[in-house]
Amino acid sequence: MVFASWRGVVGVVKPTHRPGSLEEFIRLLPEGVGVVPVYLNFKRGTEDEFRAALSAVEEKVSELAKEGVDLIHPEGAPPFMVQGYKGEEKIVREWESKYKIPMVTAAQTQVEALRALHIKRFVGVTYFVNSVNDITTRYFHEAGFDVLAMEGMPVAFEDVGRLASQEIYAHARRAFLKHPTAEGIYMLGTGWRCLDIIRLLEEDLQVPVVHAVPARVWSVQKRLHVRQRTRGFGKLLEEMP
Repeated sequence: MVFASWRGVVGVVKPTHRPGSLEEFIRLLPEGVGVVPVYLNFKRGTEDEFRAALSAVEEKVSELAKEGVDLIHPEGAPPFMVQGYKGEEKIVREWESKYKIPMVTAAQTQVEALRALHIKRFVGVTYFVNSVNDITTRYFHEAGFDVLAMEGMPVAFEDVGRLASQEIYAHARRAFLKHPTAEGIYMLGTGWRCLDIIRLLEEDLQVPVVHAVPARVWSVQKRLHVRQRTRGFGKLLEEMP
């Protein structure tokens, strides 16, 4: 059993051993929320790799359930997005029934964040340039959103973390300016290091931004009945809707 933290413990299934997003997640969480990470080892970031990952994800979910965490959060949106919006929902319900612990996927936190910010029509930006962007678009359409574009950056999967945040800002800005009727910007993935540009994008473009890490922090707080605002990382964490 894990040592209890006074505000609760979340178990996270990390899709890669890539550093960065776990540290960001822990720094943004309120004091008193514990984190127990376990790891997968995605290498290519391709559709076939994501489609084959579900049984490996469930093994890690089972491992965390045995530790007695309060909430399980499988990270990595694409392995669930390939199942479709309804398919993902069915899998989560089945796992919750089987393991008796609440769960929320990365994709579900992002859907909830978009709705909480009243974003119906958005532009997506990603670090994929393959069929994953089509899968992501289809998933959000099934969830009831109008996806104006899902603009990928041409970068090797293993090199995503080396991109400067200013490059990511420029990519997101260009994508948004092509579709000025968008009500928000969606950023897929936690491989890139760009928390510092979320507030800049919101201020410059006057729309909210949904990034995976703040969406994760917001969703975990909500499920653990915590509501601690954090400034500097976008509207979602500043207002805690």
